[in-house]
Amino acid sequence: MAIEARLWDPVEQLAEVEDQIHYLDAAFEDGDPAVIAAAFRDVARARGMSGVAKGAGLTRDALYKSLAKDGDPRLSTLMGVIKALGVKITIAAT
Repeated sequence: MAIEARLWDPVEQLAEVEDQIHYLDAAFEDGDPAVIAAAFRDVARARGMSGVAKGAGLTRDALYKSLAKDGDPRLSTLMGVIKALGVKITIAAT
C-alpha cells in the first residue's frame, strides 16, 4: 500500500491571532531573515494577502514579491506589514 503525503502548509495552523504571534516570535528568535520573511508571508496568507497588502499600502503582487523566498523586503515594506497585521516588534537585551 502506497503512503500518501502532502506538503505541510503552516497557514492551516495559523487561524488564531495568538498562534500567529507565537509563530512570528519564533521566527524572530531564529534570527534568519529568510525565516522571518517566510513567517510574515504565512501570517499574511492566513489573514488574507489582499487585506494585508492594502493595510500596508502595497499591491497584492508587491507584497507577494517582497515576501517571496527570494524576496528581500525593504524596512518600509516590513513596517507596513507589521502595522497592517496589528503587531509590534519589541526590542530586549539578550
